[in-house]
Formats: sequence, structure tokens, C-alpha cells
Amino acid sequence: MAPNPAPRLTRQLTKQYIRVGQSAKNRLFGVAPHFMQRDNGSGDKKPLQMLVSEKGRMSSVKLGVILVGAFLVAIGILLSSVPWVDFIILKNLKIWNGTLAYSYWQKPGVIRLTKVYVFNMTNQDGFLNNGEKPLLQEIGPFVYREDMEKVNIAFHDNGTVSFQHRKILRFVPEMSVDRKTKIVLPNIPLLTLSTHVSSSFPLVQFVVSTGARTMGLKPFVQLTADQLLFGYDDTLVRLAHSVFPKHLRPQAQMGLLLGRNGTLDEVSTIYTGHAGMEEFGYIDTLNGRKELPYWQSSPCNSIKGSEGSVWPPRAATQSDHLSVYDKDLCRVLPLTRRSSATDDASGIFADLYTPSDDAFTPTAPENLCFCEDPGNPESCPPKGLQNIAPCQYEAPVYLSYPHFLDADPTLVEAVNGLNPDPEVHGTFFKIQPKLGVTISAKVRVQANLWVRNAAHVGAVSKFPTIVFPLMWLEEGVEELTPAIQRWVYLATTVAETAVPVCTYGAIVVGLAMLAGVFVQSYRKVVFTRENLEKGKEKLRRGSSFLVNGQHRLLILRDSYSLLNATPEDATDMDPDPGRDSP
Repeated sequence: MAPNPAPRLTRQLTKQYIRVGQSAKNRLFGVAPHFMQRDNGSGDKKPLQMLVSEKGRMSSVKLGVILVGAFLVAIGILLSSVPWVDFIILKNLKIWNGTLAYSYWQKPGVIRLTKVYVFNMTNQDGFLNNGEKPLLQEIGPFVYREDMEKVNIAFHDNGTVSFQHRKILRFVPEMSVDRKTKIVLPNIPLLTLSTHVSSSFPLVQFVVSTGARTMGLKPFVQLTADQLLFGYDDTLVRLAHSVFPKHLRPQAQMGLLLGRNGTLDEVSTIYTGHAGMEEFGYIDTLNGRKELPYWQSSPCNSIKGSEGSVWPPRAATQSDHLSVYDKDLCRVLPLTRRSSATDDASGIFADLYTPSDDAFTPTAPENLCFCEDPGNPESCPPKGLQNIAPCQYEAPVYLSYPHFLDADPTLVEAVNGLNPDPEVHGTFFKIQPKLGVTISAKVRVQANLWVRNAAHVGAVSKFPTIVFPLMWLEEGVEELTPAIQRWVYLATTVAETAVPVCTYGAIVVGLAMLAGVFVQSYRKVVFTRENLEKGKEKLRRGSSFLVNGQHRLLILRDSYSLLNATPEDATDMDPDPGRDSP
């Protein structure tokens, strides 16, 4: 009886079916069927891989694409994990010869305007004789363009640089009212003298009164804006300049902005950023001193503040507070960040800083040292006033915000003609937080004369005790130059967008190139003309068997191969599954 061939056939078909997956994987990775492999003499089979040509050589084009793709992926990953742009920016941000920051700092070239508004006294007779409030008329602006540069620059080994300011103010007539306009103002030298002797013995006041009458001095004078700002001859000032000791000696002329043209005497030393960006741009010394000589104790005598050109970047300090030294204020002014937004004019993202809420609150603990008697709050001026007498040859000059903005209401009520408006009279700085560069700024302050009644000085005996507004000015940066604006815009707005796009874009492009090579090679192996023809032939043969009622699994030798086939397997295999068994 002949043996039943069914079990043997089942085993053959099972072996063939299991090898289907391995054969497909071999084709995916370019391993040829066993009948297409060559013996290299050592008994190992040499596969035809996807990236190897039929002649066994590596495709130079594919190799180049792979190397470029791998390089893009690697460089993209590296650049996305290292703050390389910040390193380049930081290198150029430090103040040193040749850096971009040095060029901006040494000679900014920005449009800096000083706008002056003077209060014209219109009812001096009614004020002196009838007890009327001063009726003030604001006249202005008188606009001056400030060209500024830093000279006598010297770098030091401790990461600081010393310099002096050179400023030239040029009148801008097309933006101003007629600077020859006559303005009635209090006689500042005479009222300063009478205020100082107001608490003295009557005999002292009598001597002053006699001298004032002899010289024909009056409580009000008529001046032009140029005279008020840049100097006019005054008998009392000339006399004081001749006889007063050096530390109290005023200049030879009377002028509120006298001495601001030309090279200033003050020598400033600031931090360049080489020792750290936390104090970048802050003052180290003024005229070799670590403290202001005008105030006796800290924090009033502190000079830790920016000189106004550059600031410590908020990205380095992680603080919402800055400070600026203002020579006119005779102190460091603390600033607080209020908001952050894109500047409408420049399109650059910036932080908005304004003076701290208690900056001009004399009774605040940090401001008591500005008072005449730091231990006695009653000696402090009203809220909104800053005593600058020590910086003004002991003249009773007090600064405030224009129109007594945010000041004690009694100051506004004492005069007519003032209308405080935060939008018009407020001080602000817009600073780029990554670079510490000023995008725009407006510093607005008002000069006031605190007059005390001197009943025994005849010329001013009817002048009551009052804080009398003289003038207010606005100093500011209108806009950056195109070159500086372009540099800041590229270093911040563009860089923050372009760097991620470039780095992650490199990764995506590199991966796409590698994937493209893989897909192309796969298609060349699988979808060749020979394979397509063989596939069609198999379909035709399979269809003919189905038509003839043959339902056996068709495993073609030229399509699939037996891996690691044994001689027994080769003997057992039916070379033609489609042929009927005997």
C-alpha cells in the first residue's frame, strides 16, 4: 500500500509559508534570494543591499545625500540645544572697542530732544498786592536737539570704563515758539537770598533789604527763554561768585541749564559687562567717589544706577526693578517695570518702566535721608517734591513732575494754570529686556522755587511763602537710528523666530533627505521591471490554476527563497507545486 502523501505535503507547505515573511524582509533591506547570492570564497553570501549598485560599488549620489542629511540632523540638534545666538549677542553687547554696543554707547546718534516749557507770570501785581493766586501761562515748547558723545574714554582692568560727556544743544526753530518771547518770572537770585535770611534776625534782613533797594532789584524779572536757560547777568550772582567759598560758589551767570553745553566736568565710571551683566551700564564711581557727596546716608547717597545709555538686561537680572542716575534730580531714581509689549513705532518688544510709586514721597523710609532733618519727618517737603538744593548752591530749588503730577493737592491748588496729565507729564523708559537698550524714553521734571516770606526785606516783603513753578522740561529719545533699530530688531524679534525655524528646519530637512534615499532605494528593489513581470506571470499562473480547479497554495521559487535550507528540505521540496502529484 502506497504511503499517504498528505502529511509530507503539509510539512512542505508550512515551511514555505513560514519563509514568506523572511523573504519579504530580505527584499525590503536589499538581500537577494539565495539563488541570486554569490559565494565570495569564504563561504559567506554577499547580499545586494539597497545602497550598492549592481556592480557592488556604493552610489556616490546616495552616499552624499546621506552624509548631508545626517549632518543637517546633527547640526540642527546641536544648535537647538546650545544658545549660540545668545553667545554672539552677549559678545557684542559688552562695551569694548569694536563691539556694536561700544559704537551705540560712545556716540549713539539717536535723536535726543530737550523740550522746555516756561511758566509766564501774568498777574504779578494782583499776586503781590491783592493776595491773588499766581496765574501762570505755559509758553513753549522751546526745542533743542542734543548731540552727545562720550570722550576721554579709558578702560580699566576691573571691567569698568571711565569717560566724560560732551553735549551740544542746538535750537530747533521749526519745532519751537519764538525764543525771543519775553517771559515774566520770579527773580530767582533775590528770592533765594531772601529765603535764606527769612529766619534770621531783623537786622540781617534789613541789611539785605537795603542792598536790594540800592541795586534796584525787584521780585519779578522779564527774560527770554534763552536767558533763563543758558544764562544772563545778575548782580547778586556775580557778587556771590566773587565772595562765596568754592563749594558754594555759583557760576558767574544765572541760568537753569547753564553748563550743559560742551564737555562736562563730571567723570563717570561704569561697568562694561565683562565682569557680569547684572550691573551692566551701572555707575561704579562719579569723580572717583563711590557715593554722592550731597547726602549723608544711604540709600540717598547711592550712585548704583544706569547713566541712561545702557541697562542690565532683565534676562540677566531676573528683576522688575532698575535705577537711573539723573544729575538734575541730584539722586538715583528707582524704576519699576509696569508692562511688556511691542513698541508701535519700532516693532521691537520692550519693557515699560516708570518711576516707583514712592520715588517722590519724602516720608517713605528710603527717602527720609533727603529731608533737612532725616530724623524728623516734619522737616520733609510735601509729597511730590525732591529737594535738590545741595546740587544747586543751596538755592531753594525743588523738583517735581510737571504740573505737580502725583504731588500733594495743596501744591496744585496754590496756583492757577496747572493741569496735570499722566500722558503728557509722566516719565517712562522703554527698554529691550534681552539687550538692555533704550528703545524710547521721556524724562519730564519741573523746577520749582520754594520761597519763604521775608517780611523785613522790602523788595520781596509781600511775596508770600509758596512753591512757585518756574519751568518744566522733557528730555527723551524720539527714535533709534535706522542702523541701531535694524540691529536691535535682528538680534531680538528676527532671531527669536529665525533661530528655531532654522535649527528645527535643518532637522526636518535632514530626516526628509534620509527618508527620501530609503524610499527611493526600496522602490528600486521592489518595483523593478523584472519583479513586476514576475508578479504578472504569477498572477496569470495562479489564475489558470484556479480556473482548472486547483486550490493549492502557490509558492514560487523565483519569488521566495528558503533560508538556511538543508539538503533534506531541497529533496522534499516539490519543484513545481502546480504539477499534479503521481
